[in-house]
Amino acid sequence: MDFYALHSDVCKTLANPKRQMILDQLREREMTVNELVDLTGITQANLSQHLAILRSKGIVSTRRQGINVFYSIADPKIIKAFDLISDMIKDTLKSQTETVKSAIRPGEE
Repeated sequence: MDFYALHSDVCKTLANPKRQMILDQLREREMTVNELVDLTGITQANLSQHLAILRSKGIVSTRRQGINVFYSIADPKIIKAFDLISDMIKDTLKSQTETVKSAIRPGEE
C-alpha cells in the first residue's frame, strides 16, 4: 500500500465522531472501557467496536492489569493532529461568525 493510501486509511478511521470523542478522553491518561463508557455515554458494545478499530489501525494501544484492559493513545502525535484540526475548525467558525455579524451590522464591530 502506498503512503497516500495509508494516510487516507488513518484519516477515514478518525473521521467518526465517536472515535474522536474516545481520543479526546484518552489524551491525558489511559482508561478502561468502563471509564470510557461513563465519560462518553457510548454503549459498551459500541465503544468496544470503536476501540477495536482504533487498535487495529495502531491509534490506541492496550495494557492488561488483572482483569482490566487499559486503553491509551499509541502515539501522542495523533493528539497533535487532532488539536491542529480542531484549531482550524475554531478559526473557520470564528471567521464565519465575524462575517455574519458584520453583514448584519455593517460598520459595527
